[in-house]
Amino acid sequence: MAAAPPHPHAPTHRPLLGIALRIGAMVCLALLWALVKWCGERGVPIFEIIFFRNAFAFLPLGLYIWRTTGFEVLRTKRPMGHLVRSAVGLSGMVCGFSAVQHLPLTEATALQFASPLFMTALSALLLAEPVGRHRWGAVIVGFVGVMIMARPVPGHMNVPGVVFGLLGALGAAGAMVAIRQISDTERGPTIVFYFTLAGSALGLAGAALFGWMTPDPLTLGMLVLSGIVGGVAQMLLTEALRAAPIGVVAPFDYTQLVWAAGLGFLIWGELPHVATLVGALLVAASGVYILHRELRKFRAPA
Repeated sequence: MAAAPPHPHAPTHRPLLGIALRIGAMVCLALLWALVKWCGERGVPIFEIIFFRNAFAFLPLGLYIWRTTGFEVLRTKRPMGHLVRSAVGLSGMVCGFSAVQHLPLTEATALQFASPLFMTALSALLLAEPVGRHRWGAVIVGFVGVMIMARPVPGHMNVPGVVFGLLGALGAAGAMVAIRQISDTERGPTIVFYFTLAGSALGLAGAALFGWMTPDPLTLGMLVLSGIVGGVAQMLLTEALRAAPIGVVAPFDYTQLVWAAGLGFLIWGELPHVATLVGALLVAASGVYILHRELRKFRAPA
């Protein structure tokens, strides 16, 4: 999950705090995915999970918005931009949550790391951003890592899980491209507010159309917790970017795989496949290199 960009005048001189906040966000995201997988195994439909994930995220996000923008968060110059960003991002959320129902937690998490690779390609295609041979090379290496993780061998590849996982990563990348397109006029809390509102509406509508399961008290508690954890993760992602530059904190996104592997082992007794770890290492290295080249590109004029 990528955060909306911070306020343009945000301080960026507290790297240790930024790293700590980013790692905290990854712990929350790993826990969120574990909660999604657990609730799905209890029979809760995907759209119902999405409703709780977004509706109860307003508990921590409401406090955050009150402290940052207040009712100014409702003011927007790009309503259609928010609609596009929400549609793309929520499509990715549906696919990502579906992937975690079909795959071990570590594998579903690792496939999401393909998002920076898709974002590089989409930036070239949709935003006409120049992408040199170095970054295209990193994209190719990253997709080799994805193929290793997917294990496209008859009898070894979980086709629905891999397809949903890659579509989830593509949706997350598309959402970041959409955020780039509107972030020149829209503030971070505004982007987060409208996305969370759209997610609540989509989840409720989808649950009404495709079925609602009345959860038992324990499952209800886990669903509410998923929303709170998701909202806290969003806050931490945003605050990490306020505390330190993206080049400092973004590489720590890959710590999510460590937390996911730990939760997968503790809850389901999952042990990551060697191919998952090798592929994830290639994808992570590619993502960090792409980030390095992009930051270098923006530093060059200075």
